[in-house]
Amino acid sequence: QVQLVESGGGLVQPGGSLRLSCAASGFIFSVYTVDWYRQAPGKQRELVAVITSGGSTNYIDSVKGRFTISRDNRENTAYLQMNSLKPEDTAIYYCHVKKLRVDYWGQGTQVTVSS
Repeated sequence: QVQLVESGGGLVQPGGSLRLSCAASGFIFSVYTVDWYRQAPGKQRELVAVITSGGSTNYIDSVKGRFTISRDNRENTAYLQMNSLKPEDTAIYYCHVKKLRVDYWGQGTQVTVSS
């Protein structure tokens, strides 16, 4: 049974940093692409960052140079390091994996950037 569990969210001041974690279980983590999405209040869920099984990464323009996605296949965990946070980064952040055409999501972790 596929499980994704996010952690690491919280309240941070503008310019601060947070590191999100996504602990995966129930499948062979190392062979799948992992994504981080976010959903702000009143907005659609958007893709933020992607890391493939080979370690290639991609980001939306608004987070390039500030966010870094990574993975540790020994620990079955993906990370999203977020630096220079802005109020517009406030959202619930979700980890996502697509396995055999089925989408799997974690429960999300709230990130609030506010002074």
